[in-house]
Amino acid sequence: MISETVKRGPFSHINWKLWRSVILALLILAAILFFNARNPAETRAVLRSTLRYAVPLILGALCGIFCERAGIVNIGIEGQMLLSAFTSYMTNAWTGNLMFSLFVGMVTGSIVGLFLAFLSIKLKLNQVIGGTVINILAAGITGYFYQVGTTTKGKFASIPLGPLADIPIIGPLLFNNPPITYIAIVLVIVSQIVLFNTRWGLRTRAVGEHPRAADTLGVDVFKIRYLNVLIGGVMAGLAGAFLTLEGVGLFERGMTNGRGFIALAVMIFGKWNPISSAMAALFFGFANAMQTQLQFMGIQIAHQFVGMIPYLLTIIVVSGFVGRSRAPAAEGIPYEKE
Repeated sequence: MISETVKRGPFSHINWKLWRSVILALLILAAILFFNARNPAETRAVLRSTLRYAVPLILGALCGIFCERAGIVNIGIEGQMLLSAFTSYMTNAWTGNLMFSLFVGMVTGSIVGLFLAFLSIKLKLNQVIGGTVINILAAGITGYFYQVGTTTKGKFASIPLGPLADIPIIGPLLFNNPPITYIAIVLVIVSQIVLFNTRWGLRTRAVGEHPRAADTLGVDVFKIRYLNVLIGGVMAGLAGAFLTLEGVGLFERGMTNGRGFIALAVMIFGKWNPISSAMAALFFGFANAMQTQLQFMGIQIAHQFVGMIPYLLTIIVVSGFVGRSRAPAAEGIPYEKE
């Protein structure tokens, strides 16, 4: 016992990973306060741009987490987002009802998710190929049916949450946002609790790790996978609807611009954990906000190189963390029931 204590050292009980995260958070907070004191307007602009860019990445990453935790690889997040953005935009143009348009976007994402589940679970098609098919279909359908010059009747406005919105710095950032942003923040917390603190979450993770053992214990593997891909589709639908109903209020061909693939990188960076993935999405959002701010500041660098920053970070992060992050063991493997 004594030798074990000596071997471990006097500080073995300290959670160094937690303390590193706390120190990093404090350093980030100190940097925000410093720059806010020097230039409040630019600091607020960068922070709001960070959150605005991070929201679809957060929702896209949640889609990937729910799918892959159940063992289904979803490369089609990009296509789900694009189709949902298109249908929600066109519904808003035809009806002028933002809430109904949001609902249509969520339904679109869920239908595409069920299509992926059918290809992966029922037909046992290679899941990467299935997701690629969805991406190609989404690009073709939206490009063909989009009517140039279509106009909508507005987008979601910010909803301040009373006195909370008046808190310096974080008030306007967290408590004065349109509804989909609030939904994304709540979904991160709910997803974390559901996946790691409920029986259903335990079954989901069991199906993604060892479906044969889960089946032996009476868990319906196919049902769990269908439900998770359906839920993931709703998340992707929200991400797509955000782009046209809350982000820019317009639709353009290919407007997702790789966000679905960056969401996959965010998911890997966050190690298939909702809260960690949300932090990673904010990191990518900050990179995008900074490249925009650099352009506004007139930095004498070709805008093509400045615009590459978020995508270079994606490559660096994935290449640096994909080997350290362990994906669910049964991910991408069709399940054959005995």
